[in-house]
Amino acid sequence: MIFLEYTFGALAALSCAILFWQWLAARQFPLHQKNAGPDFAPAVSILKPIKGGDATTRESLQSWLRQNYAGPVEILFGIADENDPAVAIVRALLAENPAAHARLVICQNLAGTNAKSAKLAQLEKLAQHDLILTCDADVRVPPDFLANFVPPLRAEKIALVNCFYRLANPTTTAMRWEAVAVNADFWSQVLQSQTLKPLDFALGAALLVRRRALAQIGGFAAFADHLADDYQLGQRIVKNGHGIALCPVVVECWGAPMNWRQVWQHQLRWARTIRVCQPLSYFFSILANASLWPLLWLVISLAAGKTFCAPLTAIVFLLGRMLFAQNLQRRFTPGGQLVSPAWLVPVKDWLAAAIWLAAFAGNTVEWRGTKLKLRRDGTLEKID
Repeated sequence: MIFLEYTFGALAALSCAILFWQWLAARQFPLHQKNAGPDFAPAVSILKPIKGGDATTRESLQSWLRQNYAGPVEILFGIADENDPAVAIVRALLAENPAAHARLVICQNLAGTNAKSAKLAQLEKLAQHDLILTCDADVRVPPDFLANFVPPLRAEKIALVNCFYRLANPTTTAMRWEAVAVNADFWSQVLQSQTLKPLDFALGAALLVRRRALAQIGGFAAFADHLADDYQLGQRIVKNGHGIALCPVVVECWGAPMNWRQVWQHQLRWARTIRVCQPLSYFFSILANASLWPLLWLVISLAAGKTFCAPLTAIVFLLGRMLFAQNLQRRFTPGGQLVSPAWLVPVKDWLAAAIWLAAFAGNTVEWRGTKLKLRRDGTLEKID
């Protein structure tokens, strides 16, 4: 019992030290800082692969058609099936915005298990401009997004620009639980890793890449069978000697309500993706769980008959974790709004420990209702 008490006490202290480091890294980043300038507005092609739609899809797509940007912009909406409900949404938006240089592309005969990358590969061939921006269908942006997203490319060494994203409308308890992972933890963990080495992966909600650098790595077709296409894109860009910039503007992800099973499947897919991409880092990531280790320390301390110092410190660690998470959420959200209550923070961490374990227990993922097998090299295989 004494050995366990000291072990869990040390792990609790380590997890809180990592949490504090993460918080400091986030505090130093110029989040939400604007960098728009009319003197630099090169032409941009926006590629938007779409599948299906919900009550939020129309407004999200509309936000891209209403960009206040000084340079030429074209938008290509790519949909695989002409009977997809998103087709009607896109056609209605195109009719309402006749001045926009945008069109709908039916991407047939997709080559690859990653439908998103397969659509992008077809849209890439139709894009007219040298800067290519890709973004998910559920991403919503402010009117000045492009004006702030493009300027990092002033530096010739930069070949890719990406940004953070936040869950904007978590309408169920399960989604608010996931919002803790995205709106508090993920972005601050990325900045924490950036204190050790320059960014060598991309965040896929919205990313802007030079066409020349993209062609050097085989274009989007090179990722048609990869689950983590954004990660692979960033990795290969960096290996070719280019740099990645992290824009301080945050985009919003809007989606339909999801239940616990759907959110669990989403988080498990994410976990298994990271496990394959960064196996060693993912294995040791459990050490940063700042609710798991204090809780285990508290239980062991009480079982050993301790009633004051150790249990009290463990409780302080747990409260500190909740406080830091809420502070990060407030910084990440315009107006400082909290979309997830404090009690969901330790719940998220305890369930994250279960997801961490489940990530090693299988190699299948569920993506948009389709089950896929994840190979060791990060590629996908369809399951009959």
